[in-house]
Amino acid sequence: MVRKRFIVSGKVQGVGFRPFVYRLARELGLTGWVKNSSLGVVIEVQGAKKDIANFSRQLKEQLPPLALIVDFREEDKNLVFGEREFHIILSQKGEGHNVLISPDVSICTDCEQDVFNPKDRRFLYAFTNCTNCGPRFTITKSIPYDRPKTSMACFKMCEECLQEYSDPLDRRFHAQPNACPECGPEVWLVDAQNNELTRGVDAIWQTANLLLSGHIVAIKGLGGFHLACDARNKKTVLRLRQVKHRPSKALAIMVRSIEDARKLCQVSEEEERLLLSAERPIVVLAKKDPDQDLYLSPDTNTLGLMLPYTPLHLILFKFLADCTDDFPVLVMTSGNSASEPISLGNREALSKLQHIADFFLLHNRDILVRCDDSVVTICSKGKLFYRRARGYVPLPVFLPKNGGNVLGVGAELKNTICFLKNNQAFVSQHIGDLKNLETYQFFLEIISHFQKILEIEPELIVSDLHPDYMSTNFAQEQNLPHLKLQHHFAHIYAVIAENKITEPVLGWALDGTGLGEDKNFWGGELLYVDPTKGKHFRVATFKSIPLPGGDMAVLEPWRIALGLLWKLQLIEKCCLRGLESKAQKIILTMLEKNVNVVWSSSLGRILDGITALLGLISRISYEGQAPVILEKIQATEEIKELYTWEVEKQDSLLVIDTYNFFRQIIKDLELKLDPGMISRKVHLSLMNVLTQVGGNLAKKMQVQYLAFSGGVMQNRTFANFLPVLVEKKDLIPVMHHILPPNDGCISLGQAFYGQIRLR
Repeated sequence: MVRKRFIVSGKVQGVGFRPFVYRLARELGLTGWVKNSSLGVVIEVQGAKKDIANFSRQLKEQLPPLALIVDFREEDKNLVFGEREFHIILSQKGEGHNVLISPDVSICTDCEQDVFNPKDRRFLYAFTNCTNCGPRFTITKSIPYDRPKTSMACFKMCEECLQEYSDPLDRRFHAQPNACPECGPEVWLVDAQNNELTRGVDAIWQTANLLLSGHIVAIKGLGGFHLACDARNKKTVLRLRQVKHRPSKALAIMVRSIEDARKLCQVSEEEERLLLSAERPIVVLAKKDPDQDLYLSPDTNTLGLMLPYTPLHLILFKFLADCTDDFPVLVMTSGNSASEPISLGNREALSKLQHIADFFLLHNRDILVRCDDSVVTICSKGKLFYRRARGYVPLPVFLPKNGGNVLGVGAELKNTICFLKNNQAFVSQHIGDLKNLETYQFFLEIISHFQKILEIEPELIVSDLHPDYMSTNFAQEQNLPHLKLQHHFAHIYAVIAENKITEPVLGWALDGTGLGEDKNFWGGELLYVDPTKGKHFRVATFKSIPLPGGDMAVLEPWRIALGLLWKLQLIEKCCLRGLESKAQKIILTMLEKNVNVVWSSSLGRILDGITALLGLISRISYEGQAPVILEKIQATEEIKELYTWEVEKQDSLLVIDTYNFFRQIIKDLELKLDPGMISRKVHLSLMNVLTQVGGNLAKKMQVQYLAFSGGVMQNRTFANFLPVLVEKKDLIPVMHHILPPNDGCISLGQAFYGQIRLR
């Protein structure tokens, strides 16, 4: 007889881990106990040596679906005489903890069967869940994850639910959101003036009818509200765009099944697995017909599509299917006004979405943490995130080394924050644009909430170099040691951290803009980063181009095109179409006098200028719109002749001649070459110069990794083909696959750099 103690940390609370341990111990005839604690899950077992060895092996190999072991320790203990059974004991809280909170996950197949079984007491119940599914992160106040520490604390379980909750052999043992129609949350339907119309299942039935009748309904979900409407009703979709001030950006849709998804989009095996995964993100898929449903995604040949992930969604789609001959398709976009965070509570939604939604489907299970849908696509090297949130947060990014506690506060746009603890980086869900006051308040809420659930006191805070960012101002106000890291170096530190690289890397940081160390605006930079020493410097860049009017040039890319024509002295030869001569004269005067003109090496701005030069867009309505349109129109024909690049050396920096590139594009325009062919040549030529310059310098500097980060890397053409070209150079491509390449990764890069400096 022997006795062992096992301490298991990771995602092991709220995922059915203790009942799994209980059943396993009982099957093997072992005695002892299991409990949740601040360390993770602590287990003591006693029995024959071979049975305990078997227990240890199966503990690691036969995990519950949502469990994840990060650390597994065992130690010998003294025998306990007279112990006769194995039991589960109450959770204990201690100082600090080593527990991972599970993200919210989609409804499991067992619960789905319960929802649609007329003989089950949860038939058509919108809050059905078990230990394998349902809300976690968005209803959790603190650790350990027990019902009193969730927003379910106010719902007292009925006898039947309590019996399930208390039985270690039941699927709902210690499922903290466990409930039924007798004792749990409920839904109700109101109009825009908050007049109640109906409750319960009938509220969902009426919602289905309202959607099919052309109404917009705000639906409370897991991490906030969706704005929903019938995606087949073009008039309603256009009305939603108008009132939400979203004229062109793609809208996400939801369909009932993978079969319905295939009717609209091309779905590979890998994309199908992602659509059906427990995370249930929005997956960006190629349309079957690029010209179909242009009012849903006018600027792309793709659709962002997701499947139902809550019982409420499933019930709603059942009723929609019952009411229509065709398969139902809903627009399901974030429930917010432009640039604000997603609405979280009933009162907030009624106040802020009243001008958008005709009706509101509400419920009384409080959402404690806002969390948007995640947006992902599949590229040649795996997943590419556009937004990381529901389903993935708050799982950590695991780093190659342990270190101190650091807080990275992120950038201004697409903000996230990151707490780094030992070798685990906890990157928050997408927060948004901190120029907005409500979003900044959300930023403060998330810092406070993460600090509470992680029980962490940072030793150091790291911010962006830009002095006017709200996140930088926040960092400066804290009573902590404070470091600043330039925006693009943070991008490369982030992609290094994700990939656990411990050697020097050359990395292209390609995005819209970021204040450089020389006070100019960067965005097309090749950077050397050594993650062991925290040493970094710039080795190559694109020649800067003028942005007349600064930020206004970002909103109006015709200004960038005009600045390029002015710089090349080709104004008379190549005029921009559709612009007032008065507007052109004002900008030309600004350029000649160098008044309110910003200079930038940004590849994002270069792509903006090309798109405007081709006459595809003059003013954007969302960030990155111009390059998105440029990518869409690419020709599919084989291109034999690419644009050539000139590279010159300025001191220790290689500079790629942007203007020579533009001269060649203008020559093709004069020859009336199809814009689709020019777009294809632009994409291929850019990938060629990025790999040529990066590859040559990597060989010269004896670096084997060439990394890519920045918002430009959300371009599917670049994400798919750059790694292939890098491999042909006998180098190892390094891409983002856990976090987005956009500014959502900045906080990780900051925190990782801070930990290196601490070490």
